[in-house]
Amino acid sequence: MKITSLAQYLLPHRLLSHLAHRLAYSKTPWIKRRFIHTILAHFDVNLGEAANSDPDSYESFNAFFTRALKPGARTPDADPRTLLLPADGKVSQCGKIENGRIFQAKGQDYTAAELLGDAELAKAYENGVFMNIYLSPRDYHRVHMPWTGTLTETLHVPGRLFSVSPGTVADVPRLFARNERLVCHFDTDFGPMCSVMVGAMLVSGVETVWNGVNIPEYADAPKRIDFRGQNIRLERFAEMARFNYGSTVILLFPEGSVQLDAFAHQAPTVLGRRMGLRLG
Repeated sequence: MKITSLAQYLLPHRLLSHLAHRLAYSKTPWIKRRFIHTILAHFDVNLGEAANSDPDSYESFNAFFTRALKPGARTPDADPRTLLLPADGKVSQCGKIENGRIFQAKGQDYTAAELLGDAELAKAYENGVFMNIYLSPRDYHRVHMPWTGTLTETLHVPGRLFSVSPGTVADVPRLFARNERLVCHFDTDFGPMCSVMVGAMLVSGVETVWNGVNIPEYADAPKRIDFRGQNIRLERFAEMARFNYGSTVILLFPEGSVQLDAFAHQAPTVLGRRMGLRLG
């Protein structure tokens, strides 16, 4: 294990993320400018596609990080049968869920039951398919719907806040099932669909379009919210949630419901482009 990964076991994850959260929301001009221009200097951020292209006009670093795109910057695949990529980023992993186990990296996997925090709901995905997309600091940090669905429930699962960088993912066993996360369940016309928003060190904020900020507050026990009967229906390509900094989104689909296209490890993703095809 690399020393950088090993050191993360000893770090106070929540304290560091809490401090980073306060700095990210600071409206103090020199603080927000320092963070924004550091990102611009070290990452290939395309502000030309942002609704607001002036970095110094954002009220905080978090406002810059969760910036909206200008109309038409992303468009959904024209074929209504296709599932859409939910975010800009890179494919961490994708493929088949083997007897309830999800591949993380060479020599590493975890169970769908661990990830979802619910063994009963995980049964629907026992031999289904999944896609894991990593959002880097350069990316658009909003996550959209791959397919139309009605929200049924969410589960906020407490946990650690390990980095989700490729190096740490390769080192830390069951990382995505250990980090704090928000599990979002939907009903669709092909059955259940799950979108898991995984927090990470310094990038642990999660906000949804239906419930506002969910993380932080950090959880000490699982928190389930039932949305059945509230008719929260999100259309294909609609915004679902955003990371207040960034991280990883994992999508799960039942066996026989969809066919994912072939994506290489670390292949770039563009919101709205084809991810796969609905079957049936």
